[in-house]
Amino acid sequence: MSVLFKYRRAVIKTCAAVLVSGLPLGASWADAGKWPEQAVNFVVPFAPGGPVDTAARIVTAPLNEKWKQPIVIDNKAGAGGIVGARYSAKAKPDGYNYFFTAIHHAILPSMNDNLGYDAQKDFEPVGGVARFPLILVAHPSLNVKSVQELIDLAKEKPNTISYSSSGTGGGTHLAGELFASMAGVQLQHIPYKGSAPAVQDLVGGQVQLMFADATSALPFIKSGKVIPLGVGNKERSALSPDVPTIAESGLPGYEAYSWSGLFAPKGTPADVIEKLNADLNESLNTPAIIEKMNGSGSEPMPTTPEEFGQFLDVEIKKWRDTIQKANIKIQG
Repeated sequence: MSVLFKYRRAVIKTCAAVLVSGLPLGASWADAGKWPEQAVNFVVPFAPGGPVDTAARIVTAPLNEKWKQPIVIDNKAGAGGIVGARYSAKAKPDGYNYFFTAIHHAILPSMNDNLGYDAQKDFEPVGGVARFPLILVAHPSLNVKSVQELIDLAKEKPNTISYSSSGTGGGTHLAGELFASMAGVQLQHIPYKGSAPAVQDLVGGQVQLMFADATSALPFIKSGKVIPLGVGNKERSALSPDVPTIAESGLPGYEAYSWSGLFAPKGTPADVIEKLNADLNESLNTPAIIEKMNGSGSEPMPTTPEEFGQFLDVEIKKWRDTIQKANIKIQG
């Protein structure tokens, strides 16, 4: 057998293996035993300083020390997370490119037919990162002290109770639509351009309810300017342990919160993903990291890659059903 023939056969085998694996020609496999051997890139599809960006920087700080390699946080904001997702879907699946995203990743497929990527097919799940609790709060003038009292009042006076949100189609809006659907009530949605004005008008009494993020809600709960009715977590939140869950206080089965998670481009080596997941979960279970996350308004949400993939599937279906039932449309 000639040397040239052996070389050609080796090249064919290599190309075939690459094609079967889904790794593009020209990309190289990372060696999980030595990984990482260079800088690791993490795209955040939102502006610096936001909750997803903050969580990403908190949890990757220990990884920088552990790996002895540079960590690059690349903020590619735009179009509600779409710009960063499109970029990440086309990144090399070489074990050095990852994507921190949020609940928007589960909502957008039902709101936009022209994303330019597939939220499930174009990414590999790495693991959950953070949960951002939503607290259902009421203005004192509404004169309700529990979820059950709210439901009873909403049934007595349909479509007269208003709730604010940070914008149509966002997590604080859909949390309200899910609540109304499950409770069998009609609420009046008042969208704002961001959480700050939505909370401000709640405190001022221009609206009566909000599914507010914990960071925004807790100062006004402590001052008595709003009344906490329930938290959207499945279990009580470490950020507000005295506030019951919505599920336990009047609406069994209710679960809604914002979240952040980590994905890799499709075709990223599975053994590298497993190693990153293990290191990520180690960070998320570190007391100092938990304290920093709680201080910034989030809770650790460690999962396996498989669990996070299943979580995404459930979230996409839940919000698709909610959006369809409420007939929510995004203009433009």
